[in-house]
Amino acid sequence: MQNDKVRSYFHLHFIVFIWGFTAVLGKLISLDALPLVWYRMVIAVLIIFAYVKIRKTPLALSKRLLYGFIFSGLVIALHWLTFFQAIKVSNISVTLACLSTGALFASILEPIFYGKKVVIYEVLFGLLVVFGLGIIFKVEGNYVEGILLALTSAFLSALFSVINGKYAQHTDAAVITFYELFGGIGFLSVYLLFSGGFSKAFFQISVSDLLWLFVLGSVCTAYAFLASVKVMKFLTPYTVMLTINLEPIYGIILGIMVFSESEKMSPEFYIGASIILITVILNGIIKNYKKVKN
Repeated sequence: MQNDKVRSYFHLHFIVFIWGFTAVLGKLISLDALPLVWYRMVIAVLIIFAYVKIRKTPLALSKRLLYGFIFSGLVIALHWLTFFQAIKVSNISVTLACLSTGALFASILEPIFYGKKVVIYEVLFGLLVVFGLGIIFKVEGNYVEGILLALTSAFLSALFSVINGKYAQHTDAAVITFYELFGGIGFLSVYLLFSGGFSKAFFQISVSDLLWLFVLGSVCTAYAFLASVKVMKFLTPYTVMLTINLEPIYGIILGIMVFSESEKMSPEFYIGASIILITVILNGIIKNYKKVKN
């Protein structure tokens, strides 16, 4: 049992490292955000579907759950769209620093969805995050569009997590993911169909883009998600949450390693980003302490 926990812990770090690499892939792939997300979801949903069939997991659902998953699919599609568009118009460092505010957005949304009371220390942490963002806005004024897109992506990520929290307790995770991805593809396909996006150029992809898209859809989406579900059986939610908060750090380091000069930011940027990351981690530590105490 102890060996399972140790292996799962290192496996989780590997998964978070993969998620951090997602931002690098977003910059390596030359496609615009919309076709990038569409191809990512198509590749991932095909792999998840094969996984479900191999496991012989039933896909039958009530209409209420199905509609809920499809709506979640729209949310995750919009989250990825704004995430990759933020990378396209700014860079990896700015996007991931702002994306780390998702945990604080979740603290705001949870009382609305679950009827919980607003917690004072979370409000104070929210103000600290705003302070950190203020520093980033001040020193990286040429990335305002990217910052706003990344914050929108963070909010959508938090919304997706809160909605999924209600479903995950009663339905197989792979089934949830299949319908959510399928729903996301449906919404994007309808938009592309009526906007004339499904042009000849849409399906003309370079070999390098196709390779990176496959890595994004298979390793960074399908594998990472299914593997994360497995390690959660051996690790506490607190350990998982704190480790996932390292994703921006891994991603920023990978971005600097791969893209060098274009990812190096001013010292003030790293001060602002550190304030945000430390605040998010402290929020998780205090939450765990209060949970254990209760």
